Amino acid sequence: MDLGVSAVAKVAGLGSFCQLRNVCNSFSCIRMPPVHNNCGISIPIKTLLTSLFTYSRVDIIFVGAGAVGCFYASRLHHPFQNIHVSLVARSNYAAIQKDGVKLQTRSFGDYTFNPDAAFPSVDAAAAASSSDVKRDWHYIFVTTKALPDISDDSSIIEPLVGPKSCIVLIQNGVGVEEPFRKRFPNNPIISAVTVVSAEQTSPGTIRQNRWTRISIGPYTDGLALKESELGRRGTESTEALHRWWTDLGGIKDVDPHDEVGLQTVRWHKLCINAAMNPSAVLSGGRGNADMVSDDELQRHLLGIMHEIRDAVPKILGRPFPDSMAKPEKIIESTARNKGARPSMLLDWEAGKPLELEVILGNPVRIARERGVDMPRLQSLYALLRSTQAMRKREAKGKL
Repeated sequence: MDLGVSAVAKVAGLGSFCQLRNVCNSFSCIRMPPVHNNCGISIPIKTLLTSLFTYSRVDIIFVGAGAVGCFYASRLHHPFQNIHVSLVARSNYAAIQKDGVKLQTRSFGDYTFNPDAAFPSVDAAAAASSSDVKRDWHYIFVTTKALPDISDDSSIIEPLVGPKSCIVLIQNGVGVEEPFRKRFPNNPIISAVTVVSAEQTSPGTIRQNRWTRISIGPYTDGLALKESELGRRGTESTEALHRWWTDLGGIKDVDPHDEVGLQTVRWHKLCINAAMNPSAVLSGGRGNADMVSDDELQRHLLGIMHEIRDAVPKILGRPFPDSMAKPEKIIESTARNKGARPSMLLDWEAGKPLELEVILGNPVRIARERGVDMPRLQSLYALLRSTQAMRKREAKGKL
């Protein structure tokens, strides 16, 4: 049995076909044509009603509306499943509030993501009401750059966090979870690592170039056993995100892990980030493929990767699995990726603060606490930390 689109709109609690089309355009499994007079489509009533009443309302908010945040947020927003995603946007707030997020993707085509709400600040989101009832944010995603030497992200999101909230961290580096675990000991935390190439080409317009992989897993830092309430909530939240992104959002490479498994993914990505990012800055602005074409720089990069790889079993109690690329394979792949320039180099050239602590400082300190020396990483950290400090000092002197 099919149901006319006007009736579908009424069932969904929407006043018009235009409203229904806007919702459907942000819903990955239903495509609606542009509005022309009275034209529309028919949707199987069984499919629609099943979707409408599958879940009680879930409110999700992303703090950070950059390219990566907007892409993954768009694949979680499913109003017909009662999963509603909102954004805290800053520089692109006006564009998103007016036109939504326009996505040009290699994996899913072009579409517009209209968030449930867009806010110019965390405080505005915290004060938001739905039907005169304050929202409970069930999932709070943090997708900003991790700059603990500049600001404490855990304090920034504090107005949003309630007893039912799960905190999800999509950030580079290691040790990013610790400030959140200390501030919110009773809230589950999901740690996430992405492999995606995406950029914001203009405010509110996102281009996904390749890859969609995201690895997720709970983080307790030993404060809870898997069987405890906190451990159970972390596991359940991981499973829910995996299901929503995969079954509803169409992302086929969402990889759930246990706590240590996810940390091995973090440290493996660190092999790339800790080698390429600071070296690109300290080598005078060379791109990744350019660096590996230089024999001495290639030895340097391999040395960093092997140092991290050798330290991981002592730090995590588990080595990298064989499925994770070895340093030599990473170098081979890097050589083929002509023109790639690491994010830290782009930030340096733009005069922005660097993700220095989470990519270099934290791993050196974590290893040191476990009796492991990482001399190559420590040298990079000391040099780049000093370079950044001198640049700040020079900039102040010019004022």
